[in-house]
Order: sequence, then structure tokens, then C-alpha cells
Amino acid sequence: MKPFKVTASVAILLATVLAGCDQPTISSREIRHRVEASRDVTKIFGKTLKGHLQQAMQQGGPLQAIEVCHEIAPQRAEEMSRKTGWDIHRTSLKPRRTPPDNWERQVLEEFEKRKAAGEPFEKLEFHQITEKNGKPVFRYMKAIETKPICLVCHGKNIAPPVAEKIRQLYPNDQATGFEVGDIRGAFSIVQPLDKPLPKTLKPTPGQTDEPPVPSRQ
Repeated sequence: MKPFKVTASVAILLATVLAGCDQPTISSREIRHRVEASRDVTKIFGKTLKGHLQQAMQQGGPLQAIEVCHEIAPQRAEEMSRKTGWDIHRTSLKPRRTPPDNWERQVLEEFEKRKAAGEPFEKLEFHQITEKNGKPVFRYMKAIETKPICLVCHGKNIAPPVAEKIRQLYPNDQATGFEVGDIRGAFSIVQPLDKPLPKTLKPTPGQTDEPPVPSRQ
């Protein structure tokens, strides 16, 4: 089944259905807050990784940058997951480390269609109330754009020493052959609905409740 668009009316309907199933309800306001918090987390995660990669490239070149992706990226994801109580990670249709689950694969495939239709990268996100391991969750994904710095390890013409290091660290690697502007993958967040938003991520008093970016079916 394809992921569906979560509008205010759909959120109300979902809340009613979940209530009838003795599961946690969620208001359209909370949906907006969870989307905003997810956006904040992906921005922090992305900015942090970019900083580490740029520093590694300057200090040790591509081989050191690979070590950042191999060691630092999962550490940062684990730290943010522990801080928020969420599952925060990256995945891709051509994964290096973490293959997508069925839900993520459907969303990633939809991102490709939306991009091909001309939708700008900043709009390529999706959220949905669904279930994972039998429990109600709020899921969010944000597409990751392939930048020039990514091509050193993910492009079509990877230097032999870099390619060999990738083979050593990731024997089943699929994450090569990208070009600038491709969808490299996506940030993926799973928020349990039985837990409130972390205090550090809750909207500040007076924050405007802007509707989330529309997600296509």
C-alpha cells in the first residue's frame, strides 16, 4: 500500500480510528509539532555530518572521510536517538550500511517520482502515522541530495584506494554511481506515539503552527 498524504482531516480520522482501537490518539496540532521536530533533527544531523566530512577531507582526504561516514555518522545517529527516544538513521535505495524497510522503500521510490516530476529537493519529505513492530508510530523521511563532496565516495569515478577501502568496510556496498543532484538517500525517523516530544524539541511559546509540507500519494 502506498504512503498517503496526512492532512488535518485525515489526522482527525486517524485519531478517531486509533481511539476505537485503544491506541494513542494524535491531533493535527501534534502532527505539525512532530513534523517540525523531525525537520529540526534532520537539519542538525545533516549539518553535523557535513562539518565532520569537510574537516576530514581537509585533514586527511577521502580515506579519512570514509572513516567519518563509517564511525562518526552512526555514533551521531545513536546519540540523537538516545537523546530523543526516537529511531534516527539514514537509508537509501542503494544502501551502503542500512537497507530500507518496506515502508522506507515505498517512500524513497515516491521521492524519485516526485523529483522526476520537477519537485524541488527542499520539498521532498513525507510523514505518516502507521505501525512498526505492532505499535503506533509517527514516521518521517527527508530526502538527501547528492552534493559534489559526496562523489568522492559515492560517484562514478572513485579513486582505486578509496574504492578498495569501501570494499573493506562495506563488502555489500551498493552506494556508488551517483551524480550531483541525485537522491543519495534519506533521513528516516520513527517516533513512538506512546512517548511525548522531547522537551528540547517542543515548540517554543508563541511558535506559529505552520502546516507541514504536502506529501504526495
